[in-house]
Amino acid sequence: MSTLTEKEGLLILAIETSCDETSAAIVKNGRTVLSNIIHSQIALHETYGGVVPEIASRSHIEKINEVIEKALAQAQVSLHEIDIIAVTYGPGLVGALLVGVSQAKAIAYALDKPLIPIHHIEGHIAANFLEHKQLRPPFLSLVVSGGHTHLIAVKDYGKFEILGQTRDDAAGEAFDKIARAIGFGYPGGPKIENEAKKGNPYAIPFPKAKVENAPYDFSFSGLKSAVLNYLHKAKQRGENVNLSDLAASFQQAVIDALIEKTALVIEKYSYSTLVLAGGVAANRSLVFQLRKWCEEHRIKFFAPSLVYCTDNAAMIAAAAYDEYRQGNRSNYTLNAVPNLKIGERKYEQW
Repeated sequence: MSTLTEKEGLLILAIETSCDETSAAIVKNGRTVLSNIIHSQIALHETYGGVVPEIASRSHIEKINEVIEKALAQAQVSLHEIDIIAVTYGPGLVGALLVGVSQAKAIAYALDKPLIPIHHIEGHIAANFLEHKQLRPPFLSLVVSGGHTHLIAVKDYGKFEILGQTRDDAAGEAFDKIARAIGFGYPGGPKIENEAKKGNPYAIPFPKAKVENAPYDFSFSGLKSAVLNYLHKAKQRGENVNLSDLAASFQQAVIDALIEKTALVIEKYSYSTLVLAGGVAANRSLVFQLRKWCEEHRIKFFAPSLVYCTDNAAMIAAAAYDEYRQGNRSNYTLNAVPNLKIGERKYEQW
């Protein structure tokens, strides 16, 4: 394995295949995006109402070379100019992760370059570094995605502590389940958000769960059940449901819970900076209300733009740059870890 000294213009090739987006990016010094190619599989999974792991894996295999070639072409660099190879190795769908991990290991071996494994959610947090150059740890991050809802203390680059987390459904998962229940289909988050724009967010008083002896933890299963019960009772009574009001009230209940728990943590630990991350960060109502709350309480607020909310390889490169600077890199025994926890490093160091 060759060694690299820090130089101006380290080029990182990053690969992300944790779920249903095949992505490759070229990022300079972990902060300047030269290319960020994303191939979405939404059309493939829409018929099934959610991501089918087998279909996702097959699509990644078909598209991985294509997205890497496009990323290199858009960045106007050759593969041999790349200095570092980064890849998501968990958490996610094991078959999907293995496609990216196998590709990254092959390229790193062929080029004799450092291989940097990245936790998917740590990548989402790092996405904010791409656009907000002034952002520095420590800060509090609210991570909201299809599989995760966490309040994370980012103590330094690559150093994380979970302060709060969901006990059941993640916020994004709840969006998808409710969208299916009311016939909106997949993906649920954007469809509920669009419908909510036409509704009254306070029309239906849905509950916010409190987790006993865990004031910073989330629970959305009760809210999901309340919405399903509301629909069931309306059907029994032969009543028409205003779907716009339903979507708006459900969305507002989720946002209220997220802001309430975040506020408790900020008050307890005296954080002055809040960073939003994850796929649900694409929800503009959530961003608007969090930003407003932060302004009212004199808290600095950062959120990624839409392209960096969804799964993408540029965010993986951002995280990889900081891992590389700390001397973390894997040998070629790297494997996918579908249940990888935040802050874990489950690979053999080179």
